Amino acid sequence: MNKKIKKIFSFFFIFILFLYNFLFKLPSLNYKLESANLINASVTLSNSRLSYRAGVATGAANSSTITIDSSGNADNNTNHLFPNDVVCFAGGNLDGCYQQKTYTVANIIDSTNFNFSPSLGGTALGANDYVIASQSAIHTINFTLTNEVPANGDILITIPAVDLTGKTNDGFPDTASSITTNGFDLNGLTTTNISISSSGCPNNWTVAAVNAGNASNDHTIRIDRSINNCPASSTITITVGDNNKKLINPAPVLTGHTQGVADIYTINIKTRDGSDNTLDESNVKIAVNEGVLVSANIQETLSMTIAGVPASTNACGQTTDVTTTATAIPWGIIANFGSFQEAAQTVTVSTNASSGYNVKIEENDQMGKDGKVCTGPSAGESIQCIQDTTCNSSCSESTSDDWTNTSKYGLGYSLANISGTNASFLYNESSRTFSSKQLPDQEASETKQIIMSSTTPVASSQIYVCYRLNISATQPAGYYFNIVKYTASASF
Repeated sequence: MNKKIKKIFSFFFIFILFLYNFLFKLPSLNYKLESANLINASVTLSNSRLSYRAGVATGAANSSTITIDSSGNADNNTNHLFPNDVVCFAGGNLDGCYQQKTYTVANIIDSTNFNFSPSLGGTALGANDYVIASQSAIHTINFTLTNEVPANGDILITIPAVDLTGKTNDGFPDTASSITTNGFDLNGLTTTNISISSSGCPNNWTVAAVNAGNASNDHTIRIDRSINNCPASSTITITVGDNNKKLINPAPVLTGHTQGVADIYTINIKTRDGSDNTLDESNVKIAVNEGVLVSANIQETLSMTIAGVPASTNACGQTTDVTTTATAIPWGIIANFGSFQEAAQTVTVSTNASSGYNVKIEENDQMGKDGKVCTGPSAGESIQCIQDTTCNSSCSESTSDDWTNTSKYGLGYSLANISGTNASFLYNESSRTFSSKQLPDQEASETKQIIMSSTTPVASSQIYVCYRLNISATQPAGYYFNIVKYTASASF
């Protein structure tokens, strides 16, 4: 082998040896940083509704009605303005609410007009003004680390901000020509409004900085790892906002937005080492869209049903003697004098009235032979009337008493609950056997009496109205009758 060949061979051998050492023996010289995606990265908004931002067309001084501008703004109709929304009227510079005051939407009149309360003050609104209904949200960010975060590393969160100087942190919802230039208003949020927790490593994190975006930069939140590394597979939860401060959701973009179709924004989450090299990174999409007003006009309802009760029914502690109908209590031929005769009807009430209902009872007169007038509350058999009972001693239309003495004659009634507890008194109250009252006599100008009531809505509340008749052997023969009326009323 000549010298020239030896030199070429030696050079080639040295090159191979150098390459081997570079690739396999000196890994510290071959370090290459590679970032990975975070695992299960997500962002959840406590309120995903877009903010409302419309221009004012007219708003007269001292008025309670606003007409909005139907073109050229984030919102050009009232479709996304709902009753009870809190609105602010602001000038064209969006430098504060007029009179530092907010108003509540009362009702939507049509696509461009709405009412609110209280009414405006003495200053009229003009064409350069805005109607603002801000929607704000807490952002809850969750992810699992793919790579560990070293002790001097950090987490950097980037949240879209509008590309307008001085408008990214003014407390008003932002809008722009497109989603890429629009974003969330920081609303004065600081490090004190952000919290972090971790599972899988000590919670040694410090919320170090919150930087508001500007015309060329988005909002950033930096959270430093103060001591100890946080290993891979650790789970992190970051809460951006609290009950005091929340990010303000954007208003719809000026072009390309369709109501009902969400505007999609991207939040960037990354972990970094001490030299700000990216370790893990994910872009997370969040959707904000118009809310949906679910409404129904519920009709005011009140129903009362009177139904008959068959004979031999146990009602008010007694067994009924006759079968009644919804319109009749047919005592029939009375042959057993000085003996109680029992009958009953059911009264059923349903209502959605917020303040409930009551049912009152009355009679047109005491029972008179062939329907004759029984003048006065104590007209009796001497003038061919069946007097309303006085019970054992002294019941009246408003005061009850036990009625067990068969030597006490006349007509009376008592009550029992079937469903609910709405009866105004009960047959067995105060340990009585058949606590009774007189029917209020309209001929004698007595006051109608409540027999069932509630202060809240009810569904099928039901009672027995139990009638008792006792006739003396000296009552003149003939056909006696009167008319009983029930009146139901509700308080809506």
